[in-house]
Amino acid sequence: MKRPILAYGHSILKQKCNDIEKNYPELNKLIADMWETMKNANGCGLASPQIGLPIRLFVVDSKTTFENLDEADREIYFDKDDKGIMETFINAKIIERSAELWEDEEGCLSIPNLSQKVKRPWTISIEYYNKDFDFQTKTFSGTTARMIQHEYDHTEGILYLDYLKPLTRRLMESKLKKIAKGQIKTKYPMKFV
Repeated sequence: MKRPILAYGHSILKQKCNDIEKNYPELNKLIADMWETMKNANGCGLASPQIGLPIRLFVVDSKTTFENLDEADREIYFDKDDKGIMETFINAKIIERSAELWEDEEGCLSIPNLSQKVKRPWTISIEYYNKDFDFQTKTFSGTTARMIQHEYDHTEGILYLDYLKPLTRRLMESKLKKIAKGQIKTKYPMKFV
């Protein structure tokens, strides 16, 4: 089932989310809904607060991005052995970030039609439970790591806007107000404040 995505301005998007247990009600259905909602919006990731649930759950698809890039771009945005992932992250905790940073354009389904360059670590190590609630510790790099960090931030109540310089943020203010008031057109269902 496709769920509406909360637009910028909803307080839940600034809230730190809670861990969940394996017996969380209808967890498999929720995960399936999140994948369907994300794909319907042409996204590459979606976190549960974006559909109104303050829990530590997100999905990431860097595989589609990888497949849509030509060989030269794959070498820039992905490490040699990385062909992208389609993964569910539950109760995730980033345990290590590389000192090496890189800057790239980021957008967000809750902040449609806007994007900005954001600096993030190239490599991260993360602990999480997958969709089967099996515990994982993995290391990711490049675009895959960027997508994970973006969605992980959602579960921490952080938006990519929070990384921008004050002037850049100020220049976006009128557009952000329009998003919050629902004065925009999107190709996917949204819920405005």
